[in-house]
Formats: sequence, C-alpha cells, structure tokens
Amino acid sequence: MSAGLAALLDDISVLARAAAASVDDVAAGAGRASVKAAGVIVDDAAVTPRYVQGFQPDRELPMIRRIALGSIRNKILFILPVVLLLSEFVDWLLTPILMIGGAYLCFEGAEKLWEAVGPHRHAQAEAAEQEPADEDTLVSGAIRTDFILSAEIMVISLNEVTNEPFVARALILVAVAFLITAVVYGSVALIVKMDDVGLRLARTSQGAVAALGRGLVRGMPIVLKVLSTVGIAAMLWVGGHILLVGLKDLGWTWLYDQVHHVEEDVHDALGALGGVGGWLTNTTASAILGVIVGGIIVVVLHRVHGHGGHGEGGDGGHGAGHGDDGSRHGAGPATSSGASPAAS
Repeated sequence: MSAGLAALLDDISVLARAAAASVDDVAAGAGRASVKAAGVIVDDAAVTPRYVQGFQPDRELPMIRRIALGSIRNKILFILPVVLLLSEFVDWLLTPILMIGGAYLCFEGAEKLWEAVGPHRHAQAEAAEQEPADEDTLVSGAIRTDFILSAEIMVISLNEVTNEPFVARALILVAVAFLITAVVYGSVALIVKMDDVGLRLARTSQGAVAALGRGLVRGMPIVLKVLSTVGIAAMLWVGGHILLVGLKDLGWTWLYDQVHHVEEDVHDALGALGGVGGWLTNTTASAILGVIVGGIIVVVLHRVHGHGGHGEGGDGGHGAGHGDDGSRHGAGPATSSGASPAAS
C-alpha cells in the first residue's frame, strides 16, 4: 500500500510539474503574441473612447463594459474556432489572411491621414459636433468594429505560436483574448473617467490637488490626440511590417532583403546604439510601405465610391466615434466636461 501511495504521489508530482511548465509556456506564448499585436491594440484603445463621446458620465462605464463583453464574444466564440481550424488544416492560408489584415491596417492608417489633411476634414469636424446616436446603436457599431480589430489581433497572435501543439495554441489564444481585452478596455475606462476625476478634484479640493484636477481636465483631450496619433503610426508600421514579412514568406524576398541589408548597415554603423537604430530603420521602412499600400487603397476607394472606405452614417467603422478635437465630450448635454470651465 505504501509503495503504491508513493508511486501515486510521485505521478501527481510529475503531472503538477508538467502542468506548471505548461502554464509557463502558455504565459510566455501569450506574452510574445500580445507584443506582436501591439499596433492593433493601440488602435483599439485609441478608437473606443470616442464611442462614449457626449453621453452622461454614469453611462460611460456601462457602455465600455458592454463593448468589452462583446469583444470577448467576438474573440472566443467566433474568431478563435475559425483561426484554430485554419491553423490545423489549411495553415498555408494564414499568411495571405494575415497580409489582407495588414493591408486593412495600412488602409485604416492612410485613411486617417487623409481625414486629417484631405478636403473633407472640415465636414468631419462638423459631424463630430452633432448629437451622438443612441447607446445601443453605438455599442453595436463599436462591437462590429472590434470584430475586425480582434480578428487581426488573434491572427497576428496565432502567427507567433503556429509551432505549438493544438491544445497549447488554443490555450495561448484564449489567454491572449482575455489579457488584451482587459488591457484595452481597462485602459479605455481609465482614460474616459480621468477628466471626471479631475473635475471632482478641482471642485472639492484646494491648492495643489485642485490644480492637479484642473490639469487632468485640460490634459485629457491632449492625451486622446496623442493616443490617436500613436495609433495611426502603429497601424501603418504594423500593417507594413506584416506585408513585408508576408511577401518574404510567399517567396518574394527582394524588398525584405533590401530593408534587412539597410538595417544591418545602420546596426553596424551605430555601434552600441545599433539595436535601436536597426529597429528604427525597419520600423520606418515598414511604415513607408504601409503609407504607400494604404494610400493606394484609399485612392482606389475614393475613385470607386466617391469617399473614404467608411460609411458616412458610420456606426460600423472607426469613423463612428472619431472627432478632430480629441475630446470625448465634444457633444451632448450635461456631460462632466461640460462644466470644466467652472473648474478652470
């Protein structure tokens, strides 16, 4: 009996160590995959605050919670089974699918550049000042937009763990889905409520604390503008890099080789700073490719449809919540920032 018990305990110990190793592998794989999807994550975080623009402060967090739950459903119930089946049975499709997603990111980034400098920017600014649509409509539109971004995140993540066994792949992608959703929408909730926190501090405190509150109220529109700009740059860089590597994987290596050679030259020339210089070189080349590819798509869509890729009624695309002023409270009655002059 004692020998059998000892053997059983030994087996349990082995299984526990194997399980711990598996958890470590899943955590490491999820970390790698999440880093590669960073560009889409930044875009997701930049887009979502605009969907609650103009709503009462007490409805902002419930709306974000609804969008976050929709995002988890998108990733777990719809996207995950499809990408796992593709990776298991037709893995050769992953690179073309990833490149299509990369081209979409390039288009999104280039279109935002076009919106910033193109002839329609004033009309878009006026549209941003109109009353927001009803809550259900905007939440549904945000979840549809999230589906596209979530699909990109999951495919990019899968591309980093294709050599893992099927079960490990599934666990890593589930971990990525929950981790990224928590990071994105947790950050969004923090960003959205910061000016409310600042307003409360400005009204109820004095001295340095009140000054901090007024700084938060004034600073959050700037933060949103910066986040939006970073999101555009990230989309162009990540989209261009996906296309660059995808072309190499499909056998068209010339462009990748040229960038790689320049990257190595910069690395060697800068010595101790070679790693940073090489990364910046690759990032810049990827972003340039992203601008070129995205610009071509924007021009084609403008010629075919007479406007940018997103519908003018806009609840299904990024245009639904984007304003030029960077403020989430640019429209709508009785929002917290509406009282911000008093806090000044």
